[in-house]
Amino acid sequence: MTISNELRARLARVRLLLLDVDGVMTDGRLYFDAEGRETKVFHAQDGAGLVYWKRAGFISGFLSGRDAPAVRKRAEDLHVQELHLGKKRKIATLHEICERYGLGLDEVCYVGDDFLDLEVLRVVGVPITVPGARPQVKEVCCYVTQTPEGQGAVREIAELLLDAKGLLDEIVACSGLPPEALSPEEAAQ
Repeated sequence: MTISNELRARLARVRLLLLDVDGVMTDGRLYFDAEGRETKVFHAQDGAGLVYWKRAGFISGFLSGRDAPAVRKRAEDLHVQELHLGKKRKIATLHEICERYGLGLDEVCYVGDDFLDLEVLRVVGVPITVPGARPQVKEVCCYVTQTPEGQGAVREIAELLLDAKGLLDEIVACSGLPPEALSPEEAAQ
């Protein structure tokens, strides 16, 4: 994937990757079990992308209009630093997060797919969306993933960010494992 130098520079400034969940981390469909409990399907590739992003020393978070136990569990499993669910006015939460970490809006990549995300997408440095997003959302974003929502789009974004920072090759070189997981012989190869 070829991106412009201007977009690469914007991506390189990002320190916080903040994600809507339904329609970004998932395919947007809602699943319910026989007892009426909502369940979610997440892609392992997206989780790996978030792990690599965090391992590189950056911040990740979920900012969703819905609250679901499955999302809380996924955030816990991935050690997501910021978890904000059931937020209808996302902009206030964005500002709180930025203040907590001393971030400028230009250091934020937000990924959303629907009208509820527009307020945030319009102010962050790197607004990104997915192929299934509403047309009005695509209009305000600087990048639309090639990979569909819930099928590795977040991994694609994490790799774009890490590549723009010059860190992706290092992650690939060690097969995605942290250096401490490799034997000295493996690390030297």
